[in-house]
Amino acid sequence: MRTIPEINEKIQAKKAVVWTVEELKARVQETSVAEVVRQVDVVTTGTFEPMESSGAILNLGHTDPPIKIRQCWLDGVQAYAGFGAVDLYLGASQMADYSGMGEAGDLEDSREMRLRSPLQERGGGHVIADLIAGKPVKVRAIGQVTDCYPRSSIETTINRDTINQFYLYNPRNLYQNFIVGVNGGDRPLFTYLGPLQPQLGNAVYSNPGAISPLFNDPDLQVIGVGTRLFLGGGIGYVAWEGTQHFPLQKRLPNHTPIGPAATLALIGDAKQMDPRWVKGCYFKSYGPSLMLGIGVPLPVLNEEVVLRCSVQDADLVAPVVDFSIPRRVRPTFGQVSYAQLKSGRITIDGKRVRVAPLASIYLSRQVAQELKQWIEEGRFTLTEPVAALPSDRPFLAQDRWGAQINLE
Repeated sequence: MRTIPEINEKIQAKKAVVWTVEELKARVQETSVAEVVRQVDVVTTGTFEPMESSGAILNLGHTDPPIKIRQCWLDGVQAYAGFGAVDLYLGASQMADYSGMGEAGDLEDSREMRLRSPLQERGGGHVIADLIAGKPVKVRAIGQVTDCYPRSSIETTINRDTINQFYLYNPRNLYQNFIVGVNGGDRPLFTYLGPLQPQLGNAVYSNPGAISPLFNDPDLQVIGVGTRLFLGGGIGYVAWEGTQHFPLQKRLPNHTPIGPAATLALIGDAKQMDPRWVKGCYFKSYGPSLMLGIGVPLPVLNEEVVLRCSVQDADLVAPVVDFSIPRRVRPTFGQVSYAQLKSGRITIDGKRVRVAPLASIYLSRQVAQELKQWIEEGRFTLTEPVAALPSDRPFLAQDRWGAQINLE
């Protein structure tokens, strides 16, 4: 048995033994869980994959005379301005449009300009990545004129050093598991997993499998609110449960879920992040997103931690979902293991189908390796969760869309 304060003392003295989760899995196969527990203090996990439920909070600072921003575009991408006067939220999947590219005008002119075709291949994720990389970003804003905020519009250029706060607040990152997308129809489909070819022409999966953080703590025993982690090359924290957090998903005997389950909401200072681990991306005919590197350290407090971390790709499964059926609940072709997925081919209804990941397995490994180095060098210590993540959240759907609701 160990405690996090004891592990932190070893980290600060640069005496902690840190392994990546792949190194731990190999050691368990060579020796035993009990032997590994005696040897290692911290296990690092990682992923680098698209996470569209991400975004950034920005405070631009006040102008002279002041402005109360009510519409704003950053490099042509509209940010939400329904906060304080110069507070903004920029969503990673918000698409660029021409309304933010022209001269400042009145509100009606802005609405008319937004009817033009969107700049399809650029969005909020690209702007966030540019700011993290230190690049300049053009701002165009329209204000609500009041006695204390008399300015009606502004055009300027910002970068990460010329604004006050700039931090990521991501409502949903780190799915504990996800689906495999296929297309049993007769035309190509363009989805959040990328293009899916007709007649089961390909399959795409997102989660990197056995190296992914939440697969290695399936019951969320050591990860909780306040857990410090590697976020985009900087330090971040678990802020809350993520949206669509569904810990009640059916599970295998090893406690891992058979489909989408737990998620995390994360927060971290974007000014400290590294552009290597934050990349804007675009899915053809679907929209923009954000590629994000996240690493979670798991303290080896007892044998249970090592037992859960020893899970292999062959022990994890994901459902194969047919996107050709335009419904919330789509038919599946059963389940496949991550070992099968990583082989590059799976068999569906007797047909061999090529398969590829959205996540970069190589960069996911590099995230875990970099976090390991931080801890070994004493630059990163662990935190005790201040609250457990809920284990009883159901997954609710809006099945009454269009139905009349009696409010009496």
